[in-house]
Amino acid sequence: MPADSFVRSFRESSPYIHRFRGQTFVINFGGDALADGSIRSLAHDIALLNSLGINVVLVHGAGPQIDAALLAHQLRTERVNGKRITDLAAMQVLREAVGGARLVVEAALSEGQMGSPMAHAGLQVVSGNFIIAQPLGVLEGVDYQYTGQVRRVATEAIQRHLAADEIVLLSPIGVSPTGTLFNIRAEEVAVAAALALHAAKLVFFMDEDGVTDAQGQLIRQITLSELPQLLAREDIQGGLREHLHSAAIACTGNVDRVHLISRHVDGALLRELFTRDGLGTLISRDPFEHLRTATVADIPGILDLIRPLEERGVLVRRSRERLEIEADHFVVMERDGKIIGCAAMYPFPDQGMAEVACLAVDSRYRRQGRGERLLDYCQERAREQALERIFVLSTQTTHWFLERNFRPGALEDLPVPRQHLYNFQRRSQVFFRNL
Repeated sequence: MPADSFVRSFRESSPYIHRFRGQTFVINFGGDALADGSIRSLAHDIALLNSLGINVVLVHGAGPQIDAALLAHQLRTERVNGKRITDLAAMQVLREAVGGARLVVEAALSEGQMGSPMAHAGLQVVSGNFIIAQPLGVLEGVDYQYTGQVRRVATEAIQRHLAADEIVLLSPIGVSPTGTLFNIRAEEVAVAAALALHAAKLVFFMDEDGVTDAQGQLIRQITLSELPQLLAREDIQGGLREHLHSAAIACTGNVDRVHLISRHVDGALLRELFTRDGLGTLISRDPFEHLRTATVADIPGILDLIRPLEERGVLVRRSRERLEIEADHFVVMERDGKIIGCAAMYPFPDQGMAEVACLAVDSRYRRQGRGERLLDYCQERAREQALERIFVLSTQTTHWFLERNFRPGALEDLPVPRQHLYNFQRRSQVFFRNL
């Protein structure tokens, strides 16, 4: 990687590093990561999260290991509604398979050879009876026997270990108050742990890259209100459907964000967490990217956005002092804590019109409809004030406005106060649009 790319990437990750310190992340991965050896690279990334002061709770699966052990013992189990019916013989085999899988994870997290990414990491991993279980019982006439569900999470015990800078490792087995072991789906354990710990993030590793739309394009962000529409699609089945159901449960509770990322991409966890656009699909309770009225605290972000356009002459130069005075006229588009778009609306109520100015979108997020959203937002604000027209002055983006139903006007058509401020050196063209 070129030095400048490294520096830029590292700087862009710094806000996330500060924000995540002290937060709790619950990360779920399946037994496939153990079977194909990818647990080792994942362990390196988990060690990095721990070194950055993030509280990490891992929930491992053991599906392939359980299936192999049952086959070796010539045992078969039936699945009903996606849940394995676990009899006593299967439970004895399953217990050994899950225990072996847990040891593989602990070994990967304990690696510390010189020259490896985990050298001197000194990770402390703790596992135990953190999941209190109860039997699933008889559902619709089916006795699930030793298949159970989470009754309670030993939150205080887990928090003590996290406070001691230890990684907590949870297995897909819970123990009841009577000392009976129950088989529980790892995904259910992960959701229960995230809810009980008020986790900031719940991460699922999966075979797919994320959620895709009808055209096969990756959907980067989904809000909780959009999940029912996605779950209605017949093409979303299997593990992906289960993850979306889990995301709905988590976000309806107290988990802010759920991440669905591919287990096949090395470094996927870091790319998802420490880059603005991530790698997979983010599901959140609140809109990931939203419009709002600007405050004085947004001025540095607005300046960073508009300075390159001012230097190219696209926008008229504005001082920090002017922006601070006019902050309440601005609307900003915020994406994960960063200002990526802005626009200003100056009303002239006596003339029944308003000026839309300083419309800018970060170069990395253009041609995706964000400029239109900013313009529409300003237009709605003008309508709320019972104004009849909006106008813009432009030197280099005239066709963009013409394509959006603006019509050329004359300087004399502007409100008189705005005519007095007209810059004859810039020779901006005037465009109007009726509301």
